[in-house]
Amino acid sequence: MKFMFDSFLTWLLLGEAATLAYIAWVAKLADLTGLALILFPELAALAYGVFSRPQGAWARAPLMLVVTPTLTAIVGILIEQHAAYGLPSVLLSVASSFVIIRVLKSPIAPALSAGLLPLVLKEGSWWYPAATLVGTAMLVTCLIPYRRTLANRAQPSGEPTITPTQVPMYAWAGFYLVFLMASVGLVELTGLRFILFPPLVVISYEMFAHSHACPWARKPLILPVVCALSAAGGVIVHQAWGNGPLAAMLAVALALLICRLFRVYVPPAAAVSLLPFVMGPATFMLPVAVGAGTLLLGLSFLLYQSLYPPTSEEDGTR
Repeated sequence: MKFMFDSFLTWLLLGEAATLAYIAWVAKLADLTGLALILFPELAALAYGVFSRPQGAWARAPLMLVVTPTLTAIVGILIEQHAAYGLPSVLLSVASSFVIIRVLKSPIAPALSAGLLPLVLKEGSWWYPAATLVGTAMLVTCLIPYRRTLANRAQPSGEPTITPTQVPMYAWAGFYLVFLMASVGLVELTGLRFILFPPLVVISYEMFAHSHACPWARKPLILPVVCALSAAGGVIVHQAWGNGPLAAMLAVALALLICRLFRVYVPPAAAVSLLPFVMGPATFMLPVAVGAGTLLLGLSFLLYQSLYPPTSEEDGTR
């Protein structure tokens, strides 16, 4: 019995069940209050990350789980209110959020997405950072007893890590910057704003900055398939069942199932599945845009890896 509980698969099942229950709860609150942004997409990624890895960096920083996304959401609103969407505003949003993360010494990289979301969705209401505060506070309220219950259980990694190559910051930051610039250029060329969908700034940051530990960095060309299918699942569910708790839970469940089928651990895929719930009427151009953005990332990352390849693999925990 202990072996079954301590297996990586069982940890994932526990994390998935807790994530879906939490998403249903938050979606119900959003439905009752009419404040859809309480269920902002990156909340699903945070929930899956902390519940599936309760000993991980995100779960060990409950205060930062609340403070970091809320502060970046505030900065995102300020930028959206004073600047039109474009390369300068996108770079200012990402840079400002990055500074907040570094100053706070916060591990909560999904806060980058919270900062960009107002620009992408044209969301200028101060209800957004308030909703972010409420949603993340609810997550921490669930997380604390969850971690205490599992405190004496060892958490297996289930995946090998890669010994990091000594890559200078200017190298990965340069690739990250060029990727963001290329993404915004593609947005302006095609008119598909969700090519640079908010979770993509997190997905790409983790790949470039922490490629040795990022689980989806090992499958850069599978990533576009996982994200596009997650977006398509979200669109289908949203069109069929609307914004209710059951629909939100089902959309996230499909994303987690897709990750399981492709054998890749990508918490941001859960965030992608919730995009239709906050963007208004969503069409199947969303998965097209999401697929294009992640394909651009995958190709950019392969080029990055060819110049700065990882070294030997070894067992360990992220």
